[in-house]
Amino acid sequence: MISNFIAWIFALLVVDPLQAEIQQQVERARFPVEIVSQSQACLASQGPQLIKRAAGDYGWAAATVVSIAIGHSSPVELLDGRDPQCAAIIGVLNGAGAAA
Repeated sequence: MISNFIAWIFALLVVDPLQAEIQQQVERARFPVEIVSQSQACLASQGPQLIKRAAGDYGWAAATVVSIAIGHSSPVELLDGRDPQCAAIIGVLNGAGAAA
């Protein structure tokens, strides 16, 4: 029961904002359909993995939430750059963050 609660909080505070950030960047920049579909596939594969990790490792989940909340790290850093579906959107979001 605790792990479900931790997973829910993690999804609320980390995964949902990550999805919103990706959606906002995609809409703002009017990316090609290929990048949009890759970003959706990335979130579909990475989101559940992150939530599962948070449910199994409370310390990592708490540290990650705090780090993101204080701006020490970005949710984009949680995505696996080795995943070909995520590589394009990570590059785009890191580029957008550097330009901002």
